Amino acid sequence: MERPGRRAWSPSKVEGGPRTMAAAHNLEMEEDVTLNRDREMKEMLEEEKMREYRAGKDPFKPKKVQRIVSKWMLPEPMRRTYLERANCLPPPVFIISISIAELAVFIYYAVWKPQEQWITLDTGILESPFIYSPEKREEAWRFISYMLVHAGVQHILGNLVMQLVLGIPLEMVHKGLRVGLVYLAGVIAGSLASSIFDPLKSLVGASGGVYALMGGYFMNVLVNFREMIPAFGIIRLLIIVLIIVSDMGFALYRRFFVPANGSPVSFAAHIAGGFAGMSIGYTVFSCFDKALLKDPRFWIAIAAYLACVLFAVFFNIFLSPAN
Repeated sequence: MERPGRRAWSPSKVEGGPRTMAAAHNLEMEEDVTLNRDREMKEMLEEEKMREYRAGKDPFKPKKVQRIVSKWMLPEPMRRTYLERANCLPPPVFIISISIAELAVFIYYAVWKPQEQWITLDTGILESPFIYSPEKREEAWRFISYMLVHAGVQHILGNLVMQLVLGIPLEMVHKGLRVGLVYLAGVIAGSLASSIFDPLKSLVGASGGVYALMGGYFMNVLVNFREMIPAFGIIRLLIIVLIIVSDMGFALYRRFFVPANGSPVSFAAHIAGGFAGMSIGYTVFSCFDKALLKDPRFWIAIAAYLACVLFAVFFNIFLSPAN
């Protein structure tokens, strides 16, 4: 018998009522959590695709070229930053433009100007308004424009190969403004050094700029050797050194073993360009992920470079034997 005033206990109401509602509520919450998780994952994937699209990155194809370039041009801690923002915009316009200009000037003097042989040019380039000539040092543009003129096929091929093989990867990483700064610093250093150490000799070729790129690159390699050189890197470096030795050999030949009817050409630009690269070039190429103007090493290198430039200008005005 049931006691009066007390409600009968019904298991079916408890099990079929509140428990069922709680289970349904829990199921709805789990579905909401799953939907939210799926939505978040979808949004994350879309955001990742957009980032890859803006960076010019194909999510299904690794950027092999950039990875190879990063191994050669950057130490390990900087590669990830480069790969995250690597793109081909702007393309390496500076090095390509300079190379086309140098090749065009060479073809002009080799084909359209009368030459006894175009393997080694003499008469045409010595009369060029671009060549650096001690007698015409007052024409200041010659201290830069000499880089457009080359003494022969071996000369221009050596410079073009080196500045394209090394300059394009450098410009892919550091962009044209920085690479152009190093290149032109080497060109100017080359002509000024030639006017001091070889004051009575003419000067042609872009070796000062090329050696500036090489000097900056090799200083960076020297400091970060284990992190920058991939497998078989030593062999590749030996090939580059072989090209340098060949180019220096040709320059020395043009300077000391030129025929009696020819005109010797100075080789001081090679050495001066290399030193410019090892100072300014090294500081520029080692500041990939830093503000260059905030690096004290850059200003020290610029100050030393400007001091040398001022001394060279003073020497040319007051002390040069070519006066």
